[in-house]
Amino acid sequence: MAYTHFTRDDRVRLAVLLRAKTERKEIGRILNKNPISIWREIKRNSKNGKYIPSVARKEAKERKTHRNKKIENDEYLKKYILEKLKLYWSPEQIAGRLRRKKIVICHETIYGYIIRHKKLKKYLRCQKGKYRRRHGTVLREKQREYGKKRWIGQRPQIINDRARIGDWEGDTIIGLERTKRILTHVERKTGYLIADFLPTVSAEIVAEKISKRFRKLPKEKRRSITYDNGTEFSHHESIEKKTKVTVYFANPYHSWERGTNENTNGLLRQFFPKKSSFANITEDDVEKATKLLNCRPRKRLCYLTPKEMFHCTSF
Repeated sequence: MAYTHFTRDDRVRLAVLLRAKTERKEIGRILNKNPISIWREIKRNSKNGKYIPSVARKEAKERKTHRNKKIENDEYLKKYILEKLKLYWSPEQIAGRLRRKKIVICHETIYGYIIRHKKLKKYLRCQKGKYRRRHGTVLREKQREYGKKRWIGQRPQIINDRARIGDWEGDTIIGLERTKRILTHVERKTGYLIADFLPTVSAEIVAEKISKRFRKLPKEKRRSITYDNGTEFSHHESIEKKTKVTVYFANPYHSWERGTNENTNGLLRQFFPKKSSFANITEDDVEKATKLLNCRPRKRLCYLTPKEMFHCTSF
């Protein structure tokens, strides 16, 4: 028997049947409800031993309102959620992290709390109230041969399986001026982000910046990098020589082959929106946004953060 809530008519009929001293099993058959549901309705919504439809409806409404305001009624929850929203954590990430603390709350409840307090909506990544449907089909791979490039099809299976730390994907985020960019590298297994601001862009500058960054990482955490076919990565041989990493290239117009990097660039766009000018941003601004993303829990990491996973810190 499918569960349905008691309506106003159900409560009126229930009150009449109770006054007629009808057995609860028979009441359940007449109202098409489980006898346990009948017992629960009477127990919860009776007042002074009497079941009155209008009073029962009022009691049920107050209980529902109280349940929907679970966060407002809990100072710890309210403080915790507000603190994490200000770090740009999503409701699902907050709910997942709370479950690790043995506190069970649905992310939809957190969304409801945000909707009731509109000033908190600014901390959500999607603020329009609608999610954009993903479109697109897989294009046939166009075979092109570029003499010295190593293609993604040559990558070992261990990289494709994300079975180890140290395999990266790289790209650049373009500002309105197109001459200023943010260089991003994302570790495939952990989602750990490294980002650098580039006031000017050239293949030489990009290669030098990458080399400087990756030489600081332990050898076991810099094994391979997969790039797109932008001209800024044309000095890939120099990158390989200086960093001792193996560089691969995704196929032309196959951005989904670097899905981890594309997704992370989308997260970074929350702080540096499309068509916005990069004229006034600094390296500190990029570092601050990077730190927020690296300290934000991820569902695919069982709500651990990329930083915790990459550095293998205790949790």
